[in-house]
Amino acid sequence: MTVAIHEPRDVAPIGALIAITINGEARRVAGGITIAALVAEIGLNPKKVAVERNLEIVPRSTLADVMLCEGESLEIIHIVGGG
Repeated sequence: MTVAIHEPRDVAPIGALIAITINGEARRVAGGITIAALVAEIGLNPKKVAVERNLEIVPRSTLADVMLCEGESLEIIHIVGGG
């Protein structure tokens, strides 16, 4: 398993739009948004997703701490329980 190493990056001003890719689809989101906030914004529960950011797994415990930057690529997998 690969764990994300967070390198310092320039974060866009809050409210400015940035371009990112989510599951292969281009999207513009507000600068300063965290992965957890983005996941919630698209209607998913941050506790029930796995996220890969720029080809590295992001630990679920850090989703609320990781701010997105221009040009980043996310793969978000929604975990569904069954019975």
